[in-house]
Amino acid sequence: MGHQLTLPYLPQRIISLVPSQTELLFELGLGDRIVGVTKFCIHPKKQTKQKVKIGGTKNFHFDKIEQLQPDLIIGNKEENYKEGIEALQAKYKVWMSDIYTLKDAYEMMEQVGRLTGTSPKAQQLIQSIKSGFDTLQTANPPIRAAYFIWRDPYMAVGSHNIIDHLLARCGFTNAFSDLQRYPEISPEQLAAANPKLILLSSEPYPFKEKHIAEFQEICPDALIKIVDGEMFSWYGSRLQYAPAYLNDLLTEIKAELKV
Repeated sequence: MGHQLTLPYLPQRIISLVPSQTELLFELGLGDRIVGVTKFCIHPKKQTKQKVKIGGTKNFHFDKIEQLQPDLIIGNKEENYKEGIEALQAKYKVWMSDIYTLKDAYEMMEQVGRLTGTSPKAQQLIQSIKSGFDTLQTANPPIRAAYFIWRDPYMAVGSHNIIDHLLARCGFTNAFSDLQRYPEISPEQLAAANPKLILLSSEPYPFKEKHIAEFQEICPDALIKIVDGEMFSWYGSRLQYAPAYLNDLLTEIKAELKV
């Protein structure tokens, strides 16, 4: 974003504006230094419940942030909103991540480790995640897939985001990779795209088994599955659990599609 951040000392009062990065901070042993999180920061459950909620990822409560007097705020370019971040940058030390690939996620973890004096733990975590992804199987031949994050209107995953990157790592060809970010998709567009596989994410819209029928009506020949959205989109320490989950998912999909 063109900003340079210099910290005169290791931060002792940290606010996290992003759920996956909040979980990372706890994983790095920084729980005692975290003073504020968003209402969407739900992992680890017990610890985040005890922290002050400073609003949502796109709706900050500036009065609460002021009361907490943070010496470091950690956000993300995609998940937070520009006006809110710029307002915070005028008063506080704000560090931002910008993540589209696993490589970006590793760099984020490495930099957070340096910022907070937890580099050895961060490096251990990065190596653990890399080792896990080394075991990730892939669909061969590739499976044409659509991944949905919202309903009414339908919103799918396009290109240039971490979910699209992980779909590719699994050997899925994103049916909407010619569209940017998170496009609205009409039933007619979905039918024309004709994916062999449709994945319905558990977040941000909480797709359930009851929603499968409406997608099956549009794409009667597609395999439709509910998936854990955190495993596709949380780019912090939760990535250490993603390879095992994705391998199990791939095994199920290959068996059901007989590929």
